[in-house]
Amino acid sequence: MTTAHNTTPQYPFTAVVGMADLRLALLLNAVSPAVGGVLVRGEKGTAKSTAVRALSALMPAVDVISGCRFACAPAAPDPGCPDGPHGTGGVEERPTRMVELPVGASEDRLVGALDIERALSEGVKAFEPGLLADAHRGILYVDEVNLLHDHLVDLLLDAAAMGASYVEREGVSVRHAARFLLVGTMNPEEGELRPQLLDRFGLTVEVAASREPDERVSVVRRRLAYDADPAGFAAEWAAEEDALRARIAAARELLPRVTLGDAALRQIAATCAAFEVDGMRADIVMARTATALAAWAGRTDVLEEDVRQAALLALPHRRRRNPFDAPGLDEDKLDRTLEEFAPDESTDESTGEGADGDDDPEPDGPDGGGGPDGGGLPPQDGGPEEAELPHQQDREAPQPPPAPEQPERAGQPEPESAPQGAAAGEMPAVGAAEPFRTRRLDVPGLGEGADGRRSRARTAHGRTTGARRPHGALGKLHLSATVQAAAPHQRARGRSGRGLLVRRDDLREAVREGREGNLVLFVVDASGSMAARKRMSAVKGAVLSLLLDAYQRRDKIGLITFRGSGAELALPPTSSVEAGAARLEQLPTGGRTPLSEGLLRAHEVLRVERMRDASRRPLLVVVTDGRATGGPEPVVRAGRAARLLAAEGTASVVVDCEAGPVRLGLAGELARELQGTAVTLDELRADSFSALVRTVQGNRKAA
Repeated sequence: MTTAHNTTPQYPFTAVVGMADLRLALLLNAVSPAVGGVLVRGEKGTAKSTAVRALSALMPAVDVISGCRFACAPAAPDPGCPDGPHGTGGVEERPTRMVELPVGASEDRLVGALDIERALSEGVKAFEPGLLADAHRGILYVDEVNLLHDHLVDLLLDAAAMGASYVEREGVSVRHAARFLLVGTMNPEEGELRPQLLDRFGLTVEVAASREPDERVSVVRRRLAYDADPAGFAAEWAAEEDALRARIAAARELLPRVTLGDAALRQIAATCAAFEVDGMRADIVMARTATALAAWAGRTDVLEEDVRQAALLALPHRRRRNPFDAPGLDEDKLDRTLEEFAPDESTDESTGEGADGDDDPEPDGPDGGGGPDGGGLPPQDGGPEEAELPHQQDREAPQPPPAPEQPERAGQPEPESAPQGAAAGEMPAVGAAEPFRTRRLDVPGLGEGADGRRSRARTAHGRTTGARRPHGALGKLHLSATVQAAAPHQRARGRSGRGLLVRRDDLREAVREGREGNLVLFVVDASGSMAARKRMSAVKGAVLSLLLDAYQRRDKIGLITFRGSGAELALPPTSSVEAGAARLEQLPTGGRTPLSEGLLRAHEVLRVERMRDASRRPLLVVVTDGRATGGPEPVVRAGRAARLLAAEGTASVVVDCEAGPVRLGLAGELARELQGTAVTLDELRADSFSALVRTVQGNRKAA
């Protein structure tokens, strides 16, 4: 756990340059934690963590009951607090905590741990609080939230939604309050969150480094000044920090008096319906966000501009249907929807007057601004011009990468195919066919990798298959095995009452079997023999389908392509299937077929990944028609490379892309050399009636 300390002042929130949407989203949650937190998406080095950590210094101090480990409020202590009931204990004031959740944290570290030995032998609920208890009435910050194990994210978001954390072990349960401002940051290049988990975050913002030279100069200048003298830099911004802190407090006080009228609520509902978001959480979050925006602007009525800004913050991440959909919102469609469902007596946006003609009050804030787009944020160096720098790029959905430039083919029709022996004649990239649901391809045996949904593995979650002595901290208790281990020793231990005398050596933890995520390494033939447009489109559609399957099964993926005279690692192993889809979309074709180079490159990548994470087992997926024409003795070298992979026990499947009435069966021969399985494109489909071996056959040596 990491909490904010006062030894070195935090970088001031008001000194953060640009990123208006990020600052506004954080401030709205400071005003109204019921908004549901913020997910910050952006490339590395964009001050995501700096802005989040700086927010803790702006939060009002909290009163807590002295000695309570769960930060109960003196005025309204939690009736179910494990440290309660609270009597007339003392009261202390402390700064708002910011607790950081490490990516590698265990479940017990997050929710807390029960002393099972004392619970069984003494009936005592000895509970050691976790990070959720530490974060109560504060900020819980999760850096790289997309890299957390799914079950930890589920626990975290359930606690955030319910305002309480439940710990249950073998019939012994503890509950405590856990209300906190949840902030997560992530780099989409390292993998995505599931849409179901994205929906649990109230707001999301996209951040990117500014392309304005003057703004970048301001960022560097301020950072260097802070690093040289943190205390002096903080003192320079103390007045702005105090003003912003006062404005947050004023907005919190005003919030209960803000009225969400029927007209604004109708616009919220119509907007959510128009953008086809699932469920009703989006409507509720938008309503809370619009109300917080009005309070932040110093108003007691929610206006159309509040609804619009709330939609831009609350809806983009809720419109994703699969990992290849870019988050974003069509602002023209949003404006049309708001206009269609605007009340008859619409708001005069040019003057800021409501339908009743009352002027908006001047908000108390460091800049005196009242519009939500500006966020009422403190002015930056450079005066009004810099304060009005456009931040529209922070809200816009990321655009897909441009298609590679196509060579001129004046007056020539596009060829349907390229000859096998084509030299370096590169064909332009073609689009992928519609993806489909694929059959599951498993790695044989029982692994011990990260939790996922592909291959069988010993995991912390799943069905119980046995018991063992715990290695280190006790995991999931196997009650019957523990009782059986303790029972023979009761007389020797002097048991006289009804209680069971249990010692540490008696404890047994459950051995569970579930599913793991694997490293799925795609080796894709992009040579001239694959260059027929319809054929390559089908191949890309199949690989795209396998990428989607890998995303759903929590795999890491990598992409190697081979053509011409060599092989290229188009995508190093990553959790981002979006990156894989982007590389696949740009893939050109043409040239000879250096199959051996592709397999040897795969061998090298797997060797490196094995050193990085030996527990994550690989699955090699070779997408080819089996031809080998590149380099000297191409067929012989391809066979040697395949046998090298097979000798190391690499599980593999060959997707046979051979087309036409006459088939040579070369992909099947390659699969036999790899000691894997060959499937056709048709057999890859989950709804195919063709036979498919569900488990990939690994290397099996003769007895």
